[in-house]
Amino acid sequence: MIKKTLYGLILGIAVATQANAAEKLTLMLDWYLNPDHAPIIVAEQIGAFKAEGLDVKIVPPSDPSLPPRMVAAKQADLAITYQPQLHFFADQGLPLVRVGTLVNTPLDTIITLDKSITSPGKLKGKKIGSSVGGVEEATLGTMLQHDGASLSDVKLINVNFQLTSALMAGQVDAIIGGYRNIEALELKLAGKDPQVFNVEDYGVPAYDELIIVANRDEVAAPKIKKFLVALQKGTDYLRAHPQETWQAFASTHPELNTELNKQAWMKSIPLFASDPAKLDSKRYQAYEQFLFDNKLIKKITPVEKYAVQL
Repeated sequence: MIKKTLYGLILGIAVATQANAAEKLTLMLDWYLNPDHAPIIVAEQIGAFKAEGLDVKIVPPSDPSLPPRMVAAKQADLAITYQPQLHFFADQGLPLVRVGTLVNTPLDTIITLDKSITSPGKLKGKKIGSSVGGVEEATLGTMLQHDGASLSDVKLINVNFQLTSALMAGQVDAIIGGYRNIEALELKLAGKDPQVFNVEDYGVPAYDELIIVANRDEVAAPKIKKFLVALQKGTDYLRAHPQETWQAFASTHPELNTELNKQAWMKSIPLFASDPAKLDSKRYQAYEQFLFDNKLIKKITPVEKYAVQL
């Protein structure tokens, strides 16, 4: 009887230990925690990661440029980055592969407070604030050309990420790079009525704004697929329960419980990929060509080298 009891106790401990031995996975964010990460936040809220046997450590970066490079160096399992950046990483030969998508819609826009500017072509002779060279310049040039103007018709001014303040102060007539779910809302909350022009409506190939990358050597690791399964659950629950999930987020992170974040949470929900694992190869090919045509990358890299669907 004692032996049976002891055996049962040992078996119970073994089962409990196995259940608690969740596989560790480190996810590096692209920036501090914010509504753009809602599907990940909700997956954690509802225990989806734990249900898949994962112990996910979510880490905001000290430097936004570091997360993909940490994955490339195998110092983190996954990182959130941007599809445009992924093409540059591929061109540089970094061993990074897109395995999932958070936001499958471009968030970048041109925003103005001038009602006479009804399309990008009306920006002739205007000052435009920007914060990132290269891609933003190519994007703006394409939008202008699509609408009967060119880069030579405008004056670009680097406002060092102070996009909305530069616009409201009248330092510039418009800005490029403001997100439709952040800066556009920020201006409305300040009592302004912004005109917003989406990049994909004016000749720029549509792209995935926020993606998840893994190291090429680790793509086949079972925990990567488990993460995506949990992310799908988080996305589905978020769409079904927007108010509940916001309230849980606001309660857990009171420092982020602001009207802007609340509105951004709701505004972002339709922008999240309904199937985070799905890959649109033609979209990646088109954007690769766009960057090559604008001389921002040196060569065309086949999609399968830097993006997969698990």
